[in-house]
Amino acid sequence: MCYLAAVAQNGLNITAAAQKLHTSQPGVSKQIKLLEDELGFQIFAREGRTLTRITPEGQQVIERALRILREAQGIRDISKDLRGDEKGSLAIGTTHTQARYVLPEMIREFRSRFPGVRLHLHQGTSEQIAEMAEQDRIDFAIATGSEQLFPGLTLLPWYRWHRSLVVPRGHPLAALDRPSLGALAAYPIITYTFSFSGPSSLQVAFARAGLEPDVAITARDADVIKTYVRLGLGVGIVASMAVDERADADLTAIDASHLFKTHTTWVGFRRGMLLRRYMLEFLQRLAPHLDRRTVDRANRMASPAEVAALFEDVRLPMR
Repeated sequence: MCYLAAVAQNGLNITAAAQKLHTSQPGVSKQIKLLEDELGFQIFAREGRTLTRITPEGQQVIERALRILREAQGIRDISKDLRGDEKGSLAIGTTHTQARYVLPEMIREFRSRFPGVRLHLHQGTSEQIAEMAEQDRIDFAIATGSEQLFPGLTLLPWYRWHRSLVVPRGHPLAALDRPSLGALAAYPIITYTFSFSGPSSLQVAFARAGLEPDVAITARDADVIKTYVRLGLGVGIVASMAVDERADADLTAIDASHLFKTHTTWVGFRRGMLLRRYMLEFLQRLAPHLDRRTVDRANRMASPAEVAALFEDVRLPMR
């Protein structure tokens, strides 16, 4: 089981899988071939000795193998919690904005409380985070929107935020109290990389106003966006919490909450997952409404609609 999981989670790279398992490449190849012979079908398609893709039958086997491994790990985790063992690991897949501007203080406090827990931060787009979750490489996913990419996760609303415009000091937009979309459309725009899962709310806002924005540059990283704003290449549109008063003192931030809709950032984990004590405490450090009782209830719910109803009367914090 562990051989299949390692190969699937390392891009079908047998060498990387062998390194992860602290064994030899021929040993991994042999175990996979023995399993295929026993089952009577191929789990992986090949070109020569290279694994090229997972077969449809193989995908079913791997999904079941991952479930078995997760349950086995869950049994071990129950034992650790009962013994008061506060050692372990927590892998988080999130965006640059969350990792850079939102999580640091929470992680500092968490590490102070649980020094024996190894934290792994993996940054990416929503699509990349969804792939990490699909491959079981992360415990928690933290993202904004794109809920349809995470059908197997329980998604808990965390906080709300809006966008800000960032411009060099003295820019004409800085003289306006509430810049309009028309005024903004007169300048090149530098903003986040658009999701491939559908139009972004930014695109939708301009389209509804009958405007065609000049999106000159897109990037995943708010710091990169601000760098190009400083070079005079356009007006930046970033998450409001990605503006640091001291570090960005050379820029002017303009509230854009009247131009674009408010967003909700959520934290998700695999539905039915056994949450260690330190995982539950991490969630509670994110926001008071993510207390153990509420998270446990959400984890037992079968549908996203039920989870959403659980939080419909909760006033989410605004950043």
